Amino acid sequence: MKLGIINGWSEGCISYVRDKGLDAVEFCVNYNYDSAEFLSLANDIKGYSQKYNVAVGAIGRWGMQRIDDNGEIIPDALQNDKNLIEAASIIGCPVYNCGVNYTDSKSFYENCEIAINYFRTLVDFAKDKNVKIAVYNCRWENFVVEPQAWRVILSAVPEMGIKYDPSHSIGDGGNYLKEILEFGDRIFHFHLKGTVEICGEHYDDAPAGMDQTDWKTVMDILYTKDYNGMLSIEPHSSYWEGKKGQWAIDFTANYFRPYIMPEDYEYSENPYMP
Repeated sequence: MKLGIINGWSEGCISYVRDKGLDAVEFCVNYNYDSAEFLSLANDIKGYSQKYNVAVGAIGRWGMQRIDDNGEIIPDALQNDKNLIEAASIIGCPVYNCGVNYTDSKSFYENCEIAINYFRTLVDFAKDKNVKIAVYNCRWENFVVEPQAWRVILSAVPEMGIKYDPSHSIGDGGNYLKEILEFGDRIFHFHLKGTVEICGEHYDDAPAGMDQTDWKTVMDILYTKDYNGMLSIEPHSSYWEGKKGQWAIDFTANYFRPYIMPEDYEYSENPYMP
């Protein structure tokens, strides 16, 4: 696994990731960013990644409506996704994260069919570009966030996976450990974002490791499912900003480092161990 963080794609942003002692960066090129402009920067970003030895672990686009009120694909949205998949291919990024919004005029089953068609289109576009497609488990213009939808859609599109964040499951009243256990072999990318709930009400997106998530059990399940992707720190709290926020990033990174087995770990067989 590689420990990294969500950050920007300028040279300064990527050198910051290196200076934090992290191995990877994730880009969120959300609905309010020009995907064509990002694509035009892909070769520069690849150069920064190589210069600072910081891998680009994932690129994603959140908050974009992809399906119109009639259940039809919005052409501009599809082009935005294709631009970012193309950019990921140039940069050498292995995962593209996206979602599909729900159309109220259609049934759940019809919405699943629409999502299957959309994701298949992206998977087919990405198949010769060494980029995998993952659906994020966040409800921001996306309904494919929980097991009911995953069982239908992932079975129909076996090449795609999930970008998983336990905090979204907790916020929805789900069982994140059970979800990771059931779908762990379909997780392509993983967010480290903490959450604190008090008396059933959300209080804070706390620094991961300083929250209520059972991270040690999460890490056990990820290892038993042979997850070997990026663990992406997501600073997401208005309480943790400025000096305190920077310290919180260091705290989370130091909290998770002991859980990361080195790629060059060496061992010898011990005859006294089973």
